[in-house]
Amino acid sequence: MVQVTTTDRRGVLRAGAGLVAGGALAAGCSSAGTAPHPAASDTSPGSPSGPSTDGASGSPRSAAHASAAPAPRAFPGQPAQISHGPRDKPHVALTFHGQGDPALARTLLTTAEKHGARVTVLAVGTWLDAHPEMARRILDGGHDLGNHTQRHLSVNDMSEADARAEITGCADRLQRLTGSIGTWFRPSRAVTASPLVERLARVAGYPHVLSYDVDSLDYTSPGAAAVTRNVLSAIRDGSVVSLHFGYPGTATALPDLLTELDRRGLRAVTTTELLS
Repeated sequence: MVQVTTTDRRGVLRAGAGLVAGGALAAGCSSAGTAPHPAASDTSPGSPSGPSTDGASGSPRSAAHASAAPAPRAFPGQPAQISHGPRDKPHVALTFHGQGDPALARTLLTTAEKHGARVTVLAVGTWLDAHPEMARRILDGGHDLGNHTQRHLSVNDMSEADARAEITGCADRLQRLTGSIGTWFRPSRAVTASPLVERLARVAGYPHVLSYDVDSLDYTSPGAAAVTRNVLSAIRDGSVVSLHFGYPGTATALPDLLTELDRRGLRAVTTTELLS
């Protein structure tokens, strides 16, 4: 008969524990294997190489794992569709349609922050799908983040069901990424929302639709000088300016635009601050 020493017995116990743990791990990996976004490419929370993620789905962590973003709020005395803020304060809101090259978006955000400015980003849902890390980047910079529909189609021309899906689709993505549906809704491919879209936005949780009173026309790629000129010729106290991510001319124009706003005594703030 083979004598089992105390040391041998401990080794057997360790080996058995390892087999049990290994079986549990294998079962967990098997159950997560059907997830649409494999967790193998995800990084740990706080890693500079990418956003933190939920292990099972591989999608970016929600506000349960990070500070939740602000929710939409009603501003008493303001209309259902807001195109500008108070005209008696030297504040303006620069609002960006959130779509396009994320590197260019980061450049614009960094430029604003270096000038002490805060902006409002109305993100497109498909853009968030492709670049989910941008949601936290925007919020961590102190900016407003809102909803600009899921696919950036002409939402005013859609059926009720399709328009609802465009609004709630983007809202759901914002909720998953930040813990909030975003502070603002802006209709895609329209300055103002149709009565139907306005109603659907309100049902989705947005007390107001965000419009604007100054159009930079940067999406026509007129060049940086023209973008700056278009904004400065029309901006005044309380203005809400329409700009876009994804256009190099906008990124080139922003430093001069912010410098001139400072010279005029106009402070670029988030839309929430503009109306508060």
